[in-house]
Amino acid sequence: MSNILGKENKIEILVRKELFSIGYRFRKNDNRYPGSPDIFLPKYRTAIFVHGCFWHGHKNCKKSNLPKTNFHFWKTKINSNIQRDKRIKRELTNMGIFVIIIWSCELQSTQKRFKRFEQLIEEINQSRIG
Repeated sequence: MSNILGKENKIEILVRKELFSIGYRFRKNDNRYPGSPDIFLPKYRTAIFVHGCFWHGHKNCKKSNLPKTNFHFWKTKINSNIQRDKRIKRELTNMGIFVIIIWSCELQSTQKRFKRFEQLIEEINQSRIG
């Protein structure tokens, strides 16, 4: 568990590189906003969180299965993470910030990654309109 990184993980870096290559400019882990979004696009008032499926309880994902040992501890831990994520999203939305969640499983294969990045660009552009 000590090897788990809170920020600067491989998936986050992948998303940031893709956004930068397309021309988006952003702030990393901006602590001025609730939850310190992994990526914050000031021009679009958009916060992007890159969530690990296990740690944030991604529903219907095989990577979010709880361990059999110490099950109650993990269930409580993951449920508190889910509640915290909901609270942070609500706070950001109340501030007029659009929130996008990217799950790590969405970026595992090249085909999924390409599709998710297309969807991400659409969501960012939609945030500017909406």
